[in-house]
Amino acid sequence: MDELKFRREAYENPNSHDVDFLQAMRESKERTAFVNDLKRLDNQLESALKIDVPEGLAAKLLLNQQLHQHQVQRRKMGFTLALVASIAFVAGISFSLLRLGPVDLGQHALAHVYHENVAMQMEDDISFDTINTQLASMGTLPNARFTEQPGRVLFSTYCDFQGVKSIHLVMQGEKGKVTLFIVPVEERMILEDAFADNRYQGMGFAADNAYMLLVAENRTDLDNIKHEIKQSFI
Repeated sequence: MDELKFRREAYENPNSHDVDFLQAMRESKERTAFVNDLKRLDNQLESALKIDVPEGLAAKLLLNQQLHQHQVQRRKMGFTLALVASIAFVAGISFSLLRLGPVDLGQHALAHVYHENVAMQMEDDISFDTINTQLASMGTLPNARFTEQPGRVLFSTYCDFQGVKSIHLVMQGEKGKVTLFIVPVEERMILEDAFADNRYQGMGFAADNAYMLLVAENRTDLDNIKHEIKQSFI
């Protein structure tokens, strides 16, 4: 079972007894820990369903329905694991289910490139001073900056990486365009050195307090842009 199929199965049903799934999980400690994290998330949601609420059948049914919808939604979203915050107010008691669970940066980066396809059509010339201003305004990366222009930057904006404010750049490579995500480090994030789908290739690496995610159709462009970033980003 390849990594992508394993993760999809884990997100859909971490308690699966499928022989291939269990065998794939036992192949590495990282996979076992990943599945255990998802099981703990399911247990948290189950516990939330059993929490005491004030008397009143209508109020109790409303709370259970909202929590149950949250659990169903998480399963349907599969490997993206984008859990939307849900707040239920019942008789003055508020429950807030925040985005939980690990964040697979590689898969999230691929999904983001497809979702923001308009960014690949931009042809601006953005200076590294503009990018530095964006980095400084985030607050989570106050000392991060480019010391020089990291090649031609065609697009730059803020983006959301599972609730984490990040930077989304599109750069010009030798063969084609390269998307770069600069994401502040959080413990729940899973960084893979390499990831891919049927169209794009990607790589990830750490730079101080930030994770760098590169996505492109050509491997050579990834290597070249990675080199430029390591030379200019501190």
